Amino acid sequence: MWLYLGALVALYHLMRWYRERQVVSQLRDKYVFITGCDSGFGNLLARQLDLLGLRVLAACLTETGAESLKAKTSDRLDTVILDVTKSESIAAATQWVKEHTGDTGLWGLVNNAGISVPTAPNEWLTKQDFMKILDVNLLGVIEVTVSLLPLLRKARGRVVNVSSVLGRLSLFGGGYCISKYGIEAFSDSLRREVSFFGMKVAIIEPGYFRTTASNHEVITKSLQNAWDQCSPEVKDIYGDKYLAYGFQLAQEMQSQVCDDLTLVTDCMEHALISCHPRTRYSAGWDAKFNFIPLSYMPTFLVDALLKWKAVRPAKAL
Repeated sequence: MWLYLGALVALYHLMRWYRERQVVSQLRDKYVFITGCDSGFGNLLARQLDLLGLRVLAACLTETGAESLKAKTSDRLDTVILDVTKSESIAAATQWVKEHTGDTGLWGLVNNAGISVPTAPNEWLTKQDFMKILDVNLLGVIEVTVSLLPLLRKARGRVVNVSSVLGRLSLFGGGYCISKYGIEAFSDSLRREVSFFGMKVAIIEPGYFRTTASNHEVITKSLQNAWDQCSPEVKDIYGDKYLAYGFQLAQEMQSQVCDDLTLVTDCMEHALISCHPRTRYSAGWDAKFNFIPLSYMPTFLVDALLKWKAVRPAKAL
């Protein structure tokens, strides 16, 4: 019996392996629009898809980022300046994409642009701190996607949204985890809506990767800025040790960060060119064997584990 069961499991994985390696045809005729191409995942993906021969339309926030990317890629790649927090910038980029794709339509949209700070305990932050992240990571993604849907529908294309394992498990305060939970919800509803038009939606859920030169310094600075704007009462409640604990966590995360961004961009590439893309992709060993398993555990147990490790505020009960 166990032999037959093992054979069935092996056959399932073999069929899945074969199915997932089937690639769509005529890649050189397909246009892919990627946001956040100045650096990190977006920059690497643009160069990766360019090497495959796709027609990459790369959106950068700065002219410097756009010029740097064009210097490393072929003449097939075009760039546009895009600020996903501004409706007029999104409208201009949408018209630019429409002019480039013509009657072909847009095969792929990769919503990659995102920020991770301000990050701190919720009580240390203001509404503006939350909105700064939500405007980029969630509202910007929604507006860009909705604006480009007619072009994506014309090509029966794909939408690839970059979420995070922190869209499954909220480990700290601020707008980042909220925005990634929102991406999960938006992607699920969108996937069901556009499936009637032959379109597909995939979600990328990376673990912790180094997308800037100094992730640790960025998070530490964010914590310090949030602490500095706290009232004396809040500072008294939490205490200096709690701030120091935040710095320690940032340092520990830095020691566990992954530098191999291709683990993420390979997932994005597969979602764009595979005949049978997955609905969700996890990238990084920490995502696969730590955060995602934790997200399936009972809530009370996860809460207890995280509380056991944490430093208590100075005035905690």
